Amino acid sequence: MQRNGGSGASPAESSGSQHAELLAEIASIKELIRPSEEVSSKMLDTFKAELGEAIKLKAELDSIYEAIAKTKREIATLHHTAGSESQDMTRVTNELDAVVSGTEGATENILAAAEFIDETANTLGARLSGQDADLASDIQEKVVQIFESCNFQDLTGQRITKVIGTLRFIEDRIVRMMEIWGGIESFKSIEPDARPAAQGDAALLNGPSLDIDDGVASQDDIDALFA
Repeated sequence: MQRNGGSGASPAESSGSQHAELLAEIASIKELIRPSEEVSSKMLDTFKAELGEAIKLKAELDSIYEAIAKTKREIATLHHTAGSESQDMTRVTNELDAVVSGTEGATENILAAAEFIDETANTLGARLSGQDADLASDIQEKVVQIFESCNFQDLTGQRITKVIGTLRFIEDRIVRMMEIWGGIESFKSIEPDARPAAQGDAALLNGPSLDIDDGVASQDDIDALFA
């Protein structure tokens, strides 16, 4: 029995060809999918890295925020005095100014008294002789020592003036920082740290008053009371 003539392929050959074409199409699809998978993997790695950096940044920002909050609380504590709007730093500088002023006044009185003693001893020495004249000379030597010792006032005044300048510089910077953060109004909601309770004599003594203090009796008032 003869086969029909023509060029048509057999069913087996046709099936094999279709199978090969299908495999080629699948391979082509795989080639298309593989770059997308690689890109997605790279994007995922990048996202993970950026997420890690974001977490670190948030931790740093939290630390900065906490540091700022602590700084504002410290500034509020420095600026706060119980029941008063005055500044402790201003009070300290005024106290130091009073120390310088009081020291200058006391030193001037000592020097005036020493000068009087020196002049008197010189007058007596000119009128006396022998051992009495030697005593007058000894008095003058001691007066010279008083003059030399009174030099402390000038050095002390210079040192205290430097301290006052530093404190006022700090005070000015604190005020500027408060202005940067919204002024004194922004600090009213902050609870300052409690001041340690005074113990012993410190709880009983307030120290000498300043000229700027209101409602404080002066020394003249006290002298008039006992007159």
